[in-house]
Amino acid sequence: MGGFHHTFALAPALPLLIFGVIAVLVIVLAILGHMQERKRREQLLAIARRLGLGFRDRDDTMDQRYHFLDALQQGEDRFAFNLLEGQYRGCAVQAFDYHYETHSRDSKGRRQTHHHYLSCYILDQELTFPELRIYPETLLSRLGQMMGYDDIDFESAEFSRAFTVRSKDKRFAYDICNAQMMEYLLQHRDLTIEIENRSIAMSFDERMEPRSVEANLDRLADIRGRFPEYLYRT
Repeated sequence: MGGFHHTFALAPALPLLIFGVIAVLVIVLAILGHMQERKRREQLLAIARRLGLGFRDRDDTMDQRYHFLDALQQGEDRFAFNLLEGQYRGCAVQAFDYHYETHSRDSKGRRQTHHHYLSCYILDQELTFPELRIYPETLLSRLGQMMGYDDIDFESAEFSRAFTVRSKDKRFAYDICNAQMMEYLLQHRDLTIEIENRSIAMSFDERMEPRSVEANLDRLADIRGRFPEYLYRT
């Protein structure tokens, strides 16, 4: 009987013990996450210095300055952080992490907040161009085409299958998606590109990976380098 009462007495303490273990794990994971983020920031700062770029911690106005870029207009509480900016390969560029949040309701009607992160690379140039979006073909984009949201098709069937291209100015789309550009994009199928106003932008659904920053800046400059020069003649 004594053993039974002893076991029964410990039973109410088990939930508290489990809760305590979970709380400790959450704290440990938060500390590790903070340390990892701090290390990543230091790596990005080192890259900025090596490439001769400036570095800023945060910018709350990026969505206003680039209000025409769809990637920066999602959700609420939008801000850029870990910004690298300056001249790279003769171009004015920026690279940064980007945060926004969305909200939903659970089965009990409670409001839940979801945090989202992007990495963005922007090249600003001297001329203003119409809107053009180039992004990998997905099941969702195919469904959109079936519902009447047609993209622009090109002579290269492989390119048309790989990418969705949308613009109100088809002539501009054909100018940009020339043979050299299509060949380049087929070698870089992960790219999502927005061109509008004075900007060429690439975005990815993740924070910046330090080892990929320089390569992505190169890809941004490579894309600009494949624009036909006659577009810049006045």
